[in-house]
Amino acid sequence: MTKYTKSASETERVGADLAERLDKAGITHAFIAMRGEMGVGKTAFTRGFASYFGISGVKSPTYTIVNEHRGRVNIYHFDMYRICDGDDLYSIGYDDYVDADGYCIAEWSENIEGEIPEGAIFVTISRVEGHPDERRIDIDENSCI
Repeated sequence: MTKYTKSASETERVGADLAERLDKAGITHAFIAMRGEMGVGKTAFTRGFASYFGISGVKSPTYTIVNEHRGRVNIYHFDMYRICDGDDLYSIGYDDYVDADGYCIAEWSENIEGEIPEGAIFVTISRVEGHPDERRIDIDENSCI
């Protein structure tokens, strides 16, 4: 599925739409692998996803590596930008989060390519050339929905 947005709020809406689709399908545990360059809207997408479940206050986990958001569902929001190897990844308890109830959303998932769980939902956000505020959002759900 491909969506185009022209603002951060529209990008948030696409995140909320994915959350709604998962919820209505009864999928309460998923790994969402986010891809895209810096400043493209990965956190906005995550903020929208969380908002569907009534969770607010979503910020980039750049320095904390992972932010836990608890509500009707649990959301574990990762920033893998500074993860260099498996030791870094597993020192944050990555495997415990992946096995926990809820949704794992990993920004910069390119950095953990070999550790992304099977069946992950891949979300790639990119800028649209010639349109600085427009984004292309590609969602590959691997037939999980």
